[in-house]
Amino acid sequence: MNRLLVFVLLLLLLALLLASACLAADLALTPPMGWNSWNKLADKIDDKTVREIADAMVSSGMKDAGSEYINIDDTWEAGRNALGNIQTNKKFPDMKGLADYVHGKGLKIGILLVARAQDVRRL
Repeated sequence: MNRLLVFVLLLLLLALLLASACLAADLALTPPMGWNSWNKLADKIDDKTVREIADAMVSSGMKDAGSEYINIDDTWEAGRNALGNIQTNKKFPDMKGLADYVHGKGLKIGILLVARAQDVRRL
């Protein structure tokens, strides 16, 4: 057999082995894709805008192309209650309702949680 052909077949076999190892280890074959509020809106993000982005990701075909995450970056939090639980601010009056809406579109939602007393804007 031609040495070049053997080399190409070995590379193909290696690629298949790596792909199957990724699948077996439950690793992503593509990078996680989605939208992050900070890139475009910084601290100008709110519940209504996140819902509009979820709608746009579905209607534009981004979801079908592999984008699945909506990440709310900084400025959603309003501090902690007496029990120490982080509370949402007036821009996000119902975070569970928002998450349910995004999940209902077949998307995933995440939030930035910083373990310190101030948000990113004040650093």
